[in-house]
Amino acid sequence: MKVKVLSENTASSEKLGSEHGLSLYIETAAHKILFDTGASGLFAENAGKMGVDLAKVDFAVLSHGHYDHGGGLKTFLGINASAKVYVHRKAFEPHYANRPGGVREYIGLDESLLPEERFVFCKDRYKIDEGLELFSGVRAERLVPSGNADLFMKAGEAYVRDDFEHEQNLIVSENGKTLLIAGCAHNGIVNIIDRFRAERGFYPDYVIGGFHLYNHGTKQSEAPDTVDEIGKILSESRAGYYTCHCTGIESYNRLKAVMGDKIQYISAGDQVTIIM
Repeated sequence: MKVKVLSENTASSEKLGSEHGLSLYIETAAHKILFDTGASGLFAENAGKMGVDLAKVDFAVLSHGHYDHGGGLKTFLGINASAKVYVHRKAFEPHYANRPGGVREYIGLDESLLPEERFVFCKDRYKIDEGLELFSGVRAERLVPSGNADLFMKAGEAYVRDDFEHEQNLIVSENGKTLLIAGCAHNGIVNIIDRFRAERGFYPDYVIGGFHLYNHGTKQSEAPDTVDEIGKILSESRAGYYTCHCTGIESYNRLKAVMGDKIQYISAGDQVTIIM
């Protein structure tokens, strides 16, 4: 299985652009998958430079309803004329973030894209195909990202704390092994892993995604003690981890110090070959 990073906060080559966002191209034995579309059309520009033909993608998955993961959705729909897009049924609800000066900025998806017959709205658990499954509804029970305190959804005219019910994760199973892909892990990467193990009875073999250990609005990293504790728990799962985007470089360096070669950082332009 190959995973190519089309968009991320950093880039491994000067020929590629970077942005606050995430987009991954996943090629399995049976499918070509786009996971998230970054914050803009940059993922498509990088895809062209990396030899990825987005017109041949079989389907796309949107991890949650924030612009930095779905901002390029319109671009993708224009490039690919047939792929379905699997999105949580609450992803298009209005989402906001605190910004300096007491401003609440809209950070949701482009509502003008609705209605769209190619959108498949998911809830809780959704089986895409043999070996491909989505799950949401993770409870934020422990080690929840502190940056969530600055993220909101709108209920009528009121702003309420985002419960991230719109966040979904992708499980890819092949040859008896599993890859778990998370977008931002707003409900906590530890809780996502816990949920996976509770339902399957084992840990995933590989995990890819952002862990939301950096607050983009305040430019603050998660508390060092919290990051260290997360690193210890992830190490015990014995999975291989690839992280990026909202984890933040400072928090990644702490995770790396705890986890060693069990975790790697991936940037736009990187390709990961996963032995399944």
